[in-house]
Amino acid sequence: MAKVSVGLRGWRFDEEEIFTDDEELKPLDEIPEEPRERLVRLVGLVEEPCDVCYLEHGEAEVHRCNQAEIVYGEPNGEVLLCPEHESDLLYWFREEGGSEHAGSLEFGDRFHEWAAAGNEAPEGYGSVEHVEEDPDELPDLPDQQDIQERVEQDFDGDRIDILELAGEGGDEEGGTEDKLSEDDFEDVDLSTDYPSNR
Repeated sequence: MAKVSVGLRGWRFDEEEIFTDDEELKPLDEIPEEPRERLVRLVGLVEEPCDVCYLEHGEAEVHRCNQAEIVYGEPNGEVLLCPEHESDLLYWFREEGGSEHAGSLEFGDRFHEWAAAGNEAPEGYGSVEHVEEDPDELPDLPDQQDIQERVEQDFDGDRIDILELAGEGGDEEGGTEDKLSEDDFEDVDLSTDYPSNR
């Protein structure tokens, strides 16, 4: 079973699990849970800066950061790296106790703390030989909008009538019995995009 990286090097996928025989990305519900989670996460990572560059330059000078090409760790606990800084993570992992955090969501945080303290790999420290696939041979990773549409496509959630919930016209007595006030919504973040099945 061939292994491939998609979007960033590091996370490897079994081709048969994520691609059809026509080399198209399978529908998300046909992809096993773990690779599906990684694919969905990758969509938001492929254009992000290298974490070490970002720690060096900060948001104000993010334009000076190299774009990440490599990902290590678990989804939501990952580290994004450019080739120049990959050796820092490898050194931390092999020589500075980073391997203790392998497989945990703390992996990224612990490496970021180490790197933010000014630590780095000694000059000339070895890197990993990556197997390069021909990028023209792999299908394009879907963008965030495409992933969102795929997630929502088979969403079978219950519709909630907000007007009825708020007591405006939901019952025969004019909707006043269970009417909600503005205070009932103070913890609701109305700026959040929620899935819908439109």
